[in-house]
Amino acid sequence: MKTVKLNNDFKNRSLSKDQISLKKILSPLEFRRDLLIEHLHKIQDHFGYLSEKNLSLLAEFLSLSKVEVYEVASFYAHFDIVRDGDNPPPKTTIRVCNSLSCQIYGSEKLKNIIIERFKDQDMRVIDAPCMGRCASAPVVEIGHFHVENGNLEKVSEAIEKKWKSPIIPNYQSFEDYVNKGGYQKFRDIKDREDIWYDNIIKADLRGLGGAGFRTAKKWELVSKQKGLKYFAVNGDEGEPGTFKDKHYLEKEPHMFLEGMLMAAASIKAEKCFIYIRDEYPAVLEILKNEIVKLEKEKIVPLNYIDMRRGAGAYICGEESAMIESIEGKRGLPRHRPPYVGQSGIFGKPTLVHNVETLYWVAKIMREGPEIFTNFTKNNRMGLRSYSVSGRVKNPGLYLLPTGSTILDIIEASGGMLEGHQFKAYQPGGASSGLLPATINDVPLDFDTLDKYNTFIGSAAVVVLSDKDKIKDVALNMIEFFKSESCGQCTPCRVGCEKAVNIMKQKDWDISLLEDLCEVMESSSICGLGQAATNPIKSSISFFSKELKNE
Repeated sequence: MKTVKLNNDFKNRSLSKDQISLKKILSPLEFRRDLLIEHLHKIQDHFGYLSEKNLSLLAEFLSLSKVEVYEVASFYAHFDIVRDGDNPPPKTTIRVCNSLSCQIYGSEKLKNIIIERFKDQDMRVIDAPCMGRCASAPVVEIGHFHVENGNLEKVSEAIEKKWKSPIIPNYQSFEDYVNKGGYQKFRDIKDREDIWYDNIIKADLRGLGGAGFRTAKKWELVSKQKGLKYFAVNGDEGEPGTFKDKHYLEKEPHMFLEGMLMAAASIKAEKCFIYIRDEYPAVLEILKNEIVKLEKEKIVPLNYIDMRRGAGAYICGEESAMIESIEGKRGLPRHRPPYVGQSGIFGKPTLVHNVETLYWVAKIMREGPEIFTNFTKNNRMGLRSYSVSGRVKNPGLYLLPTGSTILDIIEASGGMLEGHQFKAYQPGGASSGLLPATINDVPLDFDTLDKYNTFIGSAAVVVLSDKDKIKDVALNMIEFFKSESCGQCTPCRVGCEKAVNIMKQKDWDISLLEDLCEVMESSSICGLGQAATNPIKSSISFFSKELKNE
């Protein structure tokens, strides 16, 4: 991570007024290539947009070409580039979530009402993907303030009172966590090489970001790599319907942090990077404050933990794309091999884990594997955090045995809404597709859904009823993938666009859609393009009669 000194074009002359002003805004960030996105955030936060002038100045500061700075800034949805002579965006941006959970609760109608109500004011109203608040749909974001269970009255109140900052929830403090034994286990075992794997192996902990790779095996593979190693936390929880990581970070941040330090110590990581999506401003604030306490108490060295802020790109949930973003680049997935465990951040072996995985690492290491192994159901062992939204009485996060079925999950959520009949569900977010209500006795866990050509993924369960049309649901999911495709590979970029166009027709061309799915699955670079076909295939497989009738 080489720091760029202001000695190139500035060597023999003093800085201009504009340069001095921008340098002050960017302070105390170092001028490093990998901090480009962090610098862009600072400029966006200060001015509300990125002017061509400031992008040019930033390019000079970082010894980068203007083209490179521009292409990074234009890749991410949360940056507003304003060309010379163009008007900047309105001071207030209102984002209305258009994910499936919000859509079925009227987000599109609400957006149109807001547009009409505030059309004469200096603000803009735009669509936005899932904000991780699916249990409180529909959701509206004003600045960094979120209006949950949104309606015009609530939105109007927030605008009138100028609520633009996030609400920081009550969470377990550092002091309380330490008083209850927090970080003692980490202190006791951080330098021991013989203790790390046993409890994690016994608990059979698997990656809870969606892939399900066994945690201990991952540690073992990366620890065998030679030389300097890094650790990265994937907190870019962008799969529609998912909010489990947000829940744990806003309630027990130190359980996650201790788990992170334990995992990092298992591979003797030189540094930890935490990548958190920009849609979680409260989480970003919590972690920033609590990491300072860890440094102050000498639990970690100064700057051992490096926080990185996403900028509105679902693709950065893919681990190699996230690493590209950490390096200050566009979040484009890498070709593999090499895998990130071999060549990750700055080309060094990198261990990557999901937030919830690390939460359970700390729980298991502190309390023993029994916290997992004592729970069995339907011949499955362990616990699972299910993010539940849609047509249930009590949407929310439910910690249930991993052998739980969709009927168990609906029961835990208070049952179906009055007047609604269970029809279908997403077992693991948009990328998992749809299953009919008749498939209701299978445990929602890793590997159990293979025979239905789907997966549990992030365990984001969206429950649908007889009030929901499959065509509308599937189209919502594919439009999301179209919007979030990074554009790097043609099968995904063009395939998603063509699929949307076909699915907007009254009668779907099933044969053409099936051919399109085959091409996307076989030739897309990463899981986005490969999994984007699942809503299409599952709709055709399980709901063909409804598709024909419509």
